[in-house]
Amino acid sequence: MLDGLNWLLDPAHWSGSRGIPTRLLEHLAITGLTLLIAGVIALAAGLAIGHTRRGRGLVVGLSGALRAMPTLGLLVFIAVQFGFGVRLAIIPTLIVLVVLAIPPILAGAYAGVESVDPATVDASRALGLTEWQILWRVEFPLALPLIVGGLRSAMLQVVATATVAAYISLGGLGRFLFDALPLRDYPQMLAGAILVAALALILDLLFLLVGKAVLPAGVRATRGTRRSKTPTERTAA
Repeated sequence: MLDGLNWLLDPAHWSGSRGIPTRLLEHLAITGLTLLIAGVIALAAGLAIGHTRRGRGLVVGLSGALRAMPTLGLLVFIAVQFGFGVRLAIIPTLIVLVVLAIPPILAGAYAGVESVDPATVDASRALGLTEWQILWRVEFPLALPLIVGGLRSAMLQVVATATVAAYISLGGLGRFLFDALPLRDYPQMLAGAILVAALALILDLLFLLVGKAVLPAGVRATRGTRRSKTPTERTAA
């Protein structure tokens, strides 16, 4: 552990094209692009399923199948089978990571919309709102905390798994692991693992804060009222 920390504290490892800042930016770029693509696909499908209440069973089964796929094996299969070279290595990497990120985002989206009180939706229809307006003005804002929770879960999985990108010659924090493995440079490997874990924790905290920030004011006020009641008042209610 001390050797790993000493490796991290060495100024020589914080500069150059192979330094920690460069690898960190590469890792963030892969993670961000993955979440963007997966978010567009999964949010569109999840909001539609949650609003219409159709296709939930199919989605649950599909999500379970996607979660069970071996990431590294799928990455190597796609890269070799379709002949992606080093210059196009980002394509199979993104495919694999998007497949990994879709299930939690999809689940958060449709679960968030389904959790909206049906009475609230019926009241919106009674006011003359169209289905599109109900989705975006009523259901989507109320579902945001669960949607952010799905994105948070996907982010953690992608940050940890994006290290496999280095297996097919891409950058990111995984380079510290795969470059050090043949040389048995365990301090570098440990340092890479520490960086990945630290990045995941920092991003997780940011998503946690965002999740609290997007909580609708009415819901926040209701929760505050419930917490302020005494046990006797709650029982009476």
